[in-house]
Amino acid sequence: MLTVIPAIDLKDGAVVNLKQGRFDASTVYSRDPLETAQRWVDAGASRLHIVDLDGALEGASVSRDIVNEIAAQFPDLTLQLGGGIRSQAIIESYLEAGVDYLVLGTKAVQDPGFVGDMTRRFPGTMIIGLDGLDGKVAIQGWKSVTDYSVVELAKRFENDGVSAIIYTDISRDGMMEGINFEGTVALSDAVSLPIIASGGVNQLSDIAQLAALPERDTGGIQGVITGRAIYEGTLDLKEAFALTAGR
Repeated sequence: MLTVIPAIDLKDGAVVNLKQGRFDASTVYSRDPLETAQRWVDAGASRLHIVDLDGALEGASVSRDIVNEIAAQFPDLTLQLGGGIRSQAIIESYLEAGVDYLVLGTKAVQDPGFVGDMTRRFPGTMIIGLDGLDGKVAIQGWKSVTDYSVVELAKRFENDGVSAIIYTDISRDGMMEGINFEGTVALSDAVSLPIIASGGVNQLSDIAQLAALPERDTGGIQGVITGRAIYEGTLDLKEAFALTAGR
């Protein structure tokens, strides 16, 4: 079954969306992240993807209070959080607050051994976030592009005990031009880990294309994150949940 995951991107305490990761091209959708979370829960969401954009830039936990409030208000909601997750202390504090999954991006690229350490200490809670630009992985809030390919890094973490890989095509992110279907499928074919697709979702057909893929015993594309499309109204979240129910 394909899980549709609404995104809440936090910047300066507000819910925003960036175009192609550019902080100078942000749109503010709400000044009340809790109300936004309630909106998606009311639509039927069972899982949320939260990004601390300020934390991603600063390498620290900037939006901790907001995330903790969401976790406290929605204890039955599965929460995955990325942005600035670069120490064991930060991981422990969020897990204690009720966050279910921590997304390691920059830290995983710069210190791969950290991933194995954290999966051993906190099994079943780590996700790797790989953000690609022209096939290469970007880090530090997408401000720096490495020489590593997305597939190369995905393979590096394949046996580390991570729960999934979130693959975001930066060129598509926030542009509502459709997901990078071919690139996402190619990554899924290259590794045995579950893949969560991200970047460019625009309408129901994007969800349907992913949902139509055959299920696998291991790995495969098991989730898709949607942000700007549900805020702009080009994708009805209830319709997306209805489409994927039972698949």
